Amino acid sequence: MEGENSMEKGLLLVNREEVTARTTLLLVFSTFIIVSASFSFGISGGYTADTMSSIMTDLDLSLAQFSLFGSLMTFGGMIGAIFSAKTASALGNKMTLWLADLFCISGWLSIALAKSIVWLDLGRFFVGIGVGLISYVVPVYIAEITPKHIRGAFTFSNQLLQNCGIAIAYYFGNYLSWRSLAVIGIIPCGIQVIGLFFVPESPRWLAKKGRYEEVEVVLQKLRGKGHDIVSEARAIKISVEVSKQNSNTSIRSLFQKKYAHQLTIGIGLMLLQQLCGMSGIGSYGSALFKLGGFPARIGMTVLSLIVVPKSLMGLVLVDRWGRRPLLMTSAFGLCLSSITLAVAFGVKDIPEIQNITPVFTFIGILSFTMMFAFGMGALPWIIMSEIFPMDIKVLAGSLVTIANWFTGWIANYCFNFMLVWSPSGTFIISAIVCGGTIVFTWFLVPETQGLTLEEIQLLFGGA
Repeated sequence: MEGENSMEKGLLLVNREEVTARTTLLLVFSTFIIVSASFSFGISGGYTADTMSSIMTDLDLSLAQFSLFGSLMTFGGMIGAIFSAKTASALGNKMTLWLADLFCISGWLSIALAKSIVWLDLGRFFVGIGVGLISYVVPVYIAEITPKHIRGAFTFSNQLLQNCGIAIAYYFGNYLSWRSLAVIGIIPCGIQVIGLFFVPESPRWLAKKGRYEEVEVVLQKLRGKGHDIVSEARAIKISVEVSKQNSNTSIRSLFQKKYAHQLTIGIGLMLLQQLCGMSGIGSYGSALFKLGGFPARIGMTVLSLIVVPKSLMGLVLVDRWGRRPLLMTSAFGLCLSSITLAVAFGVKDIPEIQNITPVFTFIGILSFTMMFAFGMGALPWIIMSEIFPMDIKVLAGSLVTIANWFTGWIANYCFNFMLVWSPSGTFIISAIVCGGTIVFTWFLVPETQGLTLEEIQLLFGGA
């Protein structure tokens, strides 16, 4: 115990000496390649939003069959999430991303060439496994290679590229066949397959494997020639040694009292993200516009144009405002948007004021999508990548990611049936969840802006 305490004290001293690193070309290139698969992730998330009617017509699917198809990505994502952290720990982040690309490319090809519901569902499931692996590895990989003063913005680029993919799916879904749209999903995976050959492995993963000489070489490349990486390399080394002393990899050890705060934050934010309603809006946006009496093609085109600029705003603000203010602002905006949609569908059958339904539907969906892209979409993943110590990062990361995908699967599958039950009631529930997110963040989520991954552990008592 004394050795552990002395190492933690030494870690604090090392972190105080850290010098702000410059942003190198290799760091920017590596981040771009890492998040390129997030583009395919985004296309998969927005794929069903405007292809629903054409797929159902071409393959003669029922609503239940299409709902199953739509939800299979999240079910596959849950399967991928089960193995994501373990695979990344054993094989490294690069190899895990290559594996994810294999699943995604196979899945998109299966969808593009599908002649029956079997191949359609199999392709969607494979894409889900791929993005399940991506969803854990990408934010963690970026967080582990970037210096603390830009970590939030660079990790936010994961959500930015997802939103670029969603925008492509929304926009081209109006003009391309569903088969052609599936082919577009392959392109970013191909870029990543090639680009990863030129991207270094995470220094923290290398340290965990005892490859300390490579740690310094990689850090020097990432931080630039002339930058003193001795302190950062030493901090990583100490952190790994502390983690090895604390290491106990059983599931049972994860539920110790000292990890309760981190697990509550990680799982809680993921559940709130999936239950806020974006899963349904993202997957069935076109159907929602039609339900509200607003032209679906116009609505989806406008959505495709605004989602990326709003993400850029979040990327700029995450390391200026901090995680907490951005998350609560996003949740507040989502709450108001949900109320707007609840009102829109609630007055639909009242003759005197039913003419406001199309306008309120458009405003509600537009503002909901913007506010989700602004913070709630990215921040749970950013915070997840920061808060867990290395000795439980694999198990905790897997558990949190599984919670996200399992909840997303249930929410995605049930959304159409909830709309049949009550469109207004569906978004009242969404508003309650978003309001709960504000309270949850205010009382439980600490600010991690400007702290190294090692310093963040001191917020939780050095667990």
